[in-house]
Amino acid sequence: MKVIEIQPLTKAAFAPFGDVIEIDGAQSYPINAGKCVRYHDLAKVEAIGEEARTMISWLRGEPYALPLELRMVERHPLGSQAFVPLTSNPFLVVAAEETENGPGKPLAFRTKPGQGVNIWRNVWHGILTPLDGISDFIVVDRGGKGVNLEEHFFEEPFLIR
Repeated sequence: MKVIEIQPLTKAAFAPFGDVIEIDGAQSYPINAGKCVRYHDLAKVEAIGEEARTMISWLRGEPYALPLELRMVERHPLGSQAFVPLTSNPFLVVAAEETENGPGKPLAFRTKPGQGVNIWRNVWHGILTPLDGISDFIVVDRGGKGVNLEEHFFEEPFLIR
């Protein structure tokens, strides 16, 4: 079985796949008479197609144990998908670049508290994979007409550790 080593999630390492959502280094300014700070424009939301709209959902996920077998990745051709954690538990982010034969070898990233991701439109990625405990997430993605899900099953699974 092919092995994928988990690496820390950084803006540079994740740049080919989307945005890391975090306040470290973000543009900010005070609002609400100085009682609040706005960390501005942290990710690019994409929604294309007929009657496309941006929607916000709440997910509650059970944790996965490592090592983990990765058999499938998915992508959304009509919109980006952002995951913003509401707990301090880490989660696993898997992403793969496109090749002429479909997704390439996936990379695996472990988040730290205060990090979320925005996976760009048409990027191959794993499913939501909380670690260390039940975790809640706000998800911002595309709603509307059209098929916005493609799945790819690997001939040989990968072992993520």
